[in-house]
Amino acid sequence: MQAAPRIPADPLAALLPLPGVQEAVAQARTAVDGLLAHRVLRRGSAEVTAESALRGARASAQLEGAGIELERLRGQLLGGGTVTLPSKDPRGALLVQGAVRLHADLGSLLVPWRHSPRQALARLHVLAAADLVADPDALGRPRPAGASCDDPLGTGAPPEPVEVAARLDGLARVLTGGTSAPAVVVAAVVHGELLALRPFGTADGLVARAASRLVLIDRGLDPKAVSAPEVGHVEQGAGHGEQGADGGLDYTAALRAYVSGTPEGVAAWVVHCARAVALGAREGLAVCEAIRRR
Repeated sequence: MQAAPRIPADPLAALLPLPGVQEAVAQARTAVDGLLAHRVLRRGSAEVTAESALRGARASAQLEGAGIELERLRGQLLGGGTVTLPSKDPRGALLVQGAVRLHADLGSLLVPWRHSPRQALARLHVLAAADLVADPDALGRPRPAGASCDDPLGTGAPPEPVEVAARLDGLARVLTGGTSAPAVVVAAVVHGELLALRPFGTADGLVARAASRLVLIDRGLDPKAVSAPEVGHVEQGAGHGEQGADGGLDYTAALRAYVSGTPEGVAAWVVHCARAVALGAREGLAVCEAIRRR
């Protein structure tokens, strides 16, 4: 009888030797460390954190197809909180509002995330999709078999709920059981899995990117939440092409590489996410510099 294949005790650590991963992770770490050393943050980080949350929320909504200029969004929020898009897309406006709400409340989810990731994911979905689902009882609940499922990135039919539940359980075990993988790698896998699984069927992209940011905060890479990795994803290309602005894969192509499950595909996704972290740190530096010049 053939022995069952051995499952690594720390499967995420096994991703480090994949092509380009260690270098991209190191560059991301260096970029975030440079941001955290900025003198503006010595006086306090609250203003930078708030601005990062706003910029990250706007970029996350853009990746869902709901684009809005930063200053237009800022003005609408300051003027009463109702978001309207230039395209007059009501669903897109609700996605933007959900993204803003989600990023504003991330800090309250750190403790649940550490001890019960699946409970935290349910809360993330409630925040993201509160205005997007007709049945409030569906908020925070896994989509049932046969339910419709949003597909803003055009990746096709999602896995069946049984597979979704099994993979989410495995992800939660890795997160709570400990892994020696760097925060950037853990965040990339959490992000990729949630995009691939689309566990709720609505606003899963918003949830995935927020969960990825939670990992970076919780695991100490960006404890003050002053970077904006969502902006980094947009800067690499938010469309459906094969090549991003920096010569790498754009967001959709990188996700499809991850979903392929090949070592090369997973590596391409992790590298893309690491670059997004580095670019997000650059965005945080721009915020710090704008505050310093005032």
